[in-house]
Amino acid sequence: MTARLLTALPLVALMAACSTTPAYETPKLASPTPAAWKAMDGWKAATPSDHLDRGDWWTLLGDAQLNALAERVKVDNQTIAAAEAAYRQARALVREQRASLFPSVDLSASGTRSGGGGTSSAPGAGGATSSGDTKRYAASIGASWEPDVWGRIRASIGNADASAQASAADLAAAQLSAQGELATNYLGLRQSDIEIALVQATVDGYQRSLKITQNRYDAGIAPRSDVLQAQTTLANAQSSLEGLTQTRATYENAIAVLVGQPASGFRIAADPNWTASVPEIPTGLPSTLLERRPDVAAAERRVAAANAQIGVARAAYFPSFTLSGSGSSTASVLGDLFSASANTWSLGLSAAQTLFDAGARKAQVAQARASYDAAAANYRQTALTAFQDVENQLTAVRVLERQYALLETASKAADQTEQMLLNQYRAGQVAYTDVVTAQASALSARRDLASARVSRQTAAVALVQAIGGGWTGLEGK
Repeated sequence: MTARLLTALPLVALMAACSTTPAYETPKLASPTPAAWKAMDGWKAATPSDHLDRGDWWTLLGDAQLNALAERVKVDNQTIAAAEAAYRQARALVREQRASLFPSVDLSASGTRSGGGGTSSAPGAGGATSSGDTKRYAASIGASWEPDVWGRIRASIGNADASAQASAADLAAAQLSAQGELATNYLGLRQSDIEIALVQATVDGYQRSLKITQNRYDAGIAPRSDVLQAQTTLANAQSSLEGLTQTRATYENAIAVLVGQPASGFRIAADPNWTASVPEIPTGLPSTLLERRPDVAAAERRVAAANAQIGVARAAYFPSFTLSGSGSSTASVLGDLFSASANTWSLGLSAAQTLFDAGARKAQVAQARASYDAAAANYRQTALTAFQDVENQLTAVRVLERQYALLETASKAADQTEQMLLNQYRAGQVAYTDVVTAQASALSARRDLASARVSRQTAAVALVQAIGGGWTGLEGK
């Protein structure tokens, strides 16, 4: 029996080289990949691969406080913490699956004492013992191993490993999302600071205008309607100021959550003179930048996991083999437990095969294939969405750059018009309605200019997210 078992072992080992998992290839996109970005010359298309460094891209904005907040997000953001825990869980599952490649070994030991009948006095023992006492000691060790004949275990490991890589990409996506949201909220907060300062200065100017109008009315030079118009304009500006204060508080509270702090105890000092650089978007960046998008990488890794699951399902068609061995020893005296005469051993090879399951295995394979097709379609859709995002943000960057130059010209002209009409009103040359119109236009132009500058910065942040990270140090590589 032992000789036959040993003869069968090489055959089992040879069969273990078989695999039922299909060869994996990254799914191709439904349509040809474009050769270049239509919104910017020099940008190239890419295919998923997320191993490249994303860098501390937020430093492109040149704001020290934002840099400090971004570091806090890495450590204290709870969404990132949850994603990191999910990644550790996925890696532990890989180790669990790999353990199935090795034998399992069990050890057991026992000792019993039984007796019955009367008692007898043992000479010199000083007490009574049962004359029928029986002692028995036993120890056994056993091992079993299921050779991975059809690659089921390897496919399970491949599935778990690909899922863990997808989980790692999910973690990167959570980090990128939280950091991008932080940068966007921070820019919104600073835009509120700028607009609050602009509107406050405007309110101060409107108060002076109201005083001038009131003086002219008191002197009988201006009608009562001028005073009412000045009061209306001032009240509207003050109302706008209150709204901006609320908006700023909302951004501040959102940042508090992102850095893992209670909103009630979190403060960012106002900076009405804040100016941050607008990142320069270089041309000719390498196509590998888009490859770092973590959502694209995660989708591709889930396709690989689904492909491995097909191998797991296919393996159910074939028999399973188990090698087992055990050794045991029993004795009535503990010292004799490990003597050769008390030992017994056994070796075994067993096989199991399902003969009829009413199509269950076929259905499981079909289910695995359908899951693969769904994962591949999701990957293609994610990649298409990535191209769309990049094109949208490249367009936004260029359009906002041109808009900012135009709004800067419009704001300067509106400021000059406001001052000219106010001087003419003081000289009694124009009606106050002309002044009100000019003041409203000037304020709107100033706010539009401030908004356009922050919009350019926000578009740069959105582009960073679209390509999966920053481009510092990677230009032209």
